[in-house]
Amino acid sequence: MKPPCVALVSGVIDMRFLMPAFETIAPGIDVRITDVLGERDKIELAVCWAPPQGLLASMPNLRLIQSIGAGVDHILKDSTLPPKPVCRIVDPDMTAGMTAYVCWAVINRQRRFPAYCAHSAAGVWQEEAIESPSGHCVGIAGLGRLGTAVARALVAIGYRVQGWSRQPKTDPLPGVTHFHGKAGLEDFLARTDTLVCLLPLTEETTGFLGRETFRQLPPGAHVINVGRGAHLVERDLLDALASGHLSGATLDTTAVEPLPQTHPFWRHQQILVTPHIASRTSPATIARQTLDNYRHVCAGRIPSGQIDPRHGY
Repeated sequence: MKPPCVALVSGVIDMRFLMPAFETIAPGIDVRITDVLGERDKIELAVCWAPPQGLLASMPNLRLIQSIGAGVDHILKDSTLPPKPVCRIVDPDMTAGMTAYVCWAVINRQRRFPAYCAHSAAGVWQEEAIESPSGHCVGIAGLGRLGTAVARALVAIGYRVQGWSRQPKTDPLPGVTHFHGKAGLEDFLARTDTLVCLLPLTEETTGFLGRETFRQLPPGAHVINVGRGAHLVERDLLDALASGHLSGATLDTTAVEPLPQTHPFWRHQQILVTPHIASRTSPATIARQTLDNYRHVCAGRIPSGQIDPRHGY
């Protein structure tokens, strides 16, 4: 099969980093970038991260739209999106990276390592209060592929784990207490010492990490956001920390990235910001999976990671 004409499109990042991987896997492939698309009727495959509004609709012979990450909200928010298959990346390495990050973030706060780092820098031998993992409940909002892997890992470490999803799970996870829907959210939050947000970003989940959610968490709860920046209401987080209701937050994603140097999160002693590094997929994996998905679509098969636009994931 002749390689497709591929457009690497984004309104926020330089997508040139993917070009060598596509050219290595499919020598002679026609790869174009956002600013130099040429004749758009030649483009059959769009590889995207936050594509400019209306750009995909200008490609009349497009057959597949591929996200370079696990999320597709940055694509679906385009009101002119053509009715073509939209796929997310499915990457075991991404799952492992996310699992390691969340486990670290939970342990870092629960075992009081920020205090130990300060003690070490000051040359102070001081023991902090020790709490067994079994005495600490981690609540995972979002039990998709990533949330499921994180839940299993935390159970293995010895934490009490519960999960919340929009719909009931047909295959409940051993060792995990399950909640679902609006009816189950209050009980889920009331028992959660560390809240991990791994929800897809939809109209319903935008602002999920806000005043109402924080109010229902136990005093002293810790919040970890590895979902999307729009899940978090920043002012509500600052207010909950100032009141003492929340003890801290670990944020790997923010509404504006990179986070401006003047943003109050940088200087807040109870907030740790990391630069969207919880998980990464290699360019080779993105290129290989994208071209495999294209071949599936051409053969009339369902491609890997195809999402349901009605649900947003």
